[in-house]
This record gives sequence, C-alpha cells and structure tokens, in this order.
Amino acid sequence: MKAATINELKQELLNASSARLTELCLRLARFKKENKELLTYLLFEAHDTDAYITSVKEEMALQFDAINRSNVYFVKKTLRKILRIANKFIRYSASAIVETELLIFFCLKLKAMGDSINKTPVILNIFQNQLKKINKSISAMHEDLQYDYQREVRALTV
Repeated sequence: MKAATINELKQELLNASSARLTELCLRLARFKKENKELLTYLLFEAHDTDAYITSVKEEMALQFDAINRSNVYFVKKTLRKILRIANKFIRYSASAIVETELLIFFCLKLKAMGDSINKTPVILNIFQNQLKKINKSISAMHEDLQYDYQREVRALTV
C-alpha cells in the first residue's frame, strides 16, 4: 500500500467531520506509543512550554543519576539513550527554544560528570555534536534570545 502525501491527507482531514477526526486521533494513539505521547503533548502540555521543559529536564536528570559509571561503554550507551529520549521530546515541541534548553541541560549534566569521563574521545564527540546542534538552533532564534543562549553556551565551553 502506498501512503498518501501530506497534502492529500490534509485535504481529506479538512473535509472530515469533528467526530470522525476524534475517532481517527484515538485510533492513531492506540497503535503506537509515540503517537500517544505526541497527542498527550499537544493536548495537555503544548500551552505551557516552561513546565514541559522542566518535566523533561527532571526525567533527564533521573537518567543521568542512574548512569552505570563502571565502564565507559555503559556511560556512552546511557548517554545515547538519554539523547534519544531528549530528541523525541524536542521533536514533539518543534521549538528551537525547547531544543536549546534541553541540549544545554544535557551538556551541563555531561560536563558535571567529571574530567575522567569527559576525556574519552567518544563522549567528547557526543558533547561537541550537541554543541553544534545548540548553535544551529540558536541561529534560528530572535537576536535577544540568541545573545542569552550564546552566553550559556560560552559558559559550557570554558
């Protein structure tokens, strides 16, 4: 089966009734956890970005506390898991501010882990790639916000 284009889907959804849209949304939410999470974000959390950022940061902090530091392999694997979850939440919001806030938080927590772990090339590469993503999202913001976030990024790299 070939999937319809976004434009075709949009036209069909515009012509559907309210009850039919509700039915379609609920059916989508039943089939995949990510669909349900996205629908939850859109319905309950999209209006309060600060609370959303705070809740995601709390979840990330819990995962940082649970990192197994006995081996660099486990640290790297857990960091990638945390990034995967953070990127999922960033995708839900589709906001440069949310992306910047969460990635800066990730980098701060990574930097706070200590020098012994941060001297590993793989972990340094993860850190550097996140800094690149932060700078890219900052460049899409308003000038005043850019200045504030660039100060935070400079503090990370010092």
